[in-house]
Amino acid sequence: MATTYPQIVLFGDSLFQGAADLVDGFCFQAALQSQVLRRLDVVNRGLSGYNTSNALSVLPQIFTAPGPGVPKLEYLFVLLGANDACVPLPTNHQGVPLGKFKENLARIITHPNIVAHKPKIFLVTPPPLDEIRIKVLDLANGHPSSTRKAKISASYSEAVRQVAAEHPGVTLVDLWKALMDTAIAKTPGFNPDGPALGDPESGVRGYLEHLLPDGLHMSSEAYQIFYRLVRDQVGSEWAGTADEDRVGYVLPDWRLAPWLEEDAHLKGKNL
Repeated sequence: MATTYPQIVLFGDSLFQGAADLVDGFCFQAALQSQVLRRLDVVNRGLSGYNTSNALSVLPQIFTAPGPGVPKLEYLFVLLGANDACVPLPTNHQGVPLGKFKENLARIITHPNIVAHKPKIFLVTPPPLDEIRIKVLDLANGHPSSTRKAKISASYSEAVRQVAAEHPGVTLVDLWKALMDTAIAKTPGFNPDGPALGDPESGVRGYLEHLLPDGLHMSSEAYQIFYRLVRDQVGSEWAGTADEDRVGYVLPDWRLAPWLEEDAHLKGKNL
């Protein structure tokens, strides 16, 4: 049987699907894979357009219980909610009510196929929404109004925080806060005590323009902020060890491989 590598799975919507793209010299998935190379495989299961109900329906096709030839699920990152937060429109049916969204998230992270692997689970809040920008694009695409609202989207990010808090052992990654804090810090003169950046009530996009170019999906800079949030959460089992460059390798370092003993014996010298 072929050797399998333990996995980090990125499970979510287009925000994870886009994590595989190389933009402006940075790729979130590649950065994470480089960090865990030879120890873990980073598997992208970002599914553009999916909400939590869609994700639940395909979950058994993505995650199977442990068994012969089944890679161990070591880390699971879940980033869903951007589509669940869509408002009901005749032209868009992606939305999932807030209570159902929370229920779906809980069912995902407690699904038997996942729990059986005993992974470290991270729930990621969806990023902020630049409603000012997305409304322009939605109207141009034939929607009668904006498909998403900044305040509603923020409530779904808050729901992710609540679900993480309700499940011991689950780690929250507050992407909404990290991106909004960055945008506020880089928007001179903006008052954070009022309506948020990207909210039509504030009328200010500010630096969100650079982090969320289309109002929803993340720029290279935003993915770099995301990566900085998670990089120290992965690989603590070998970080700081004397041989951290080799500890945890699935297949041995060439200098430690068993065939070297045979080689040395044949050559009559140590390698």
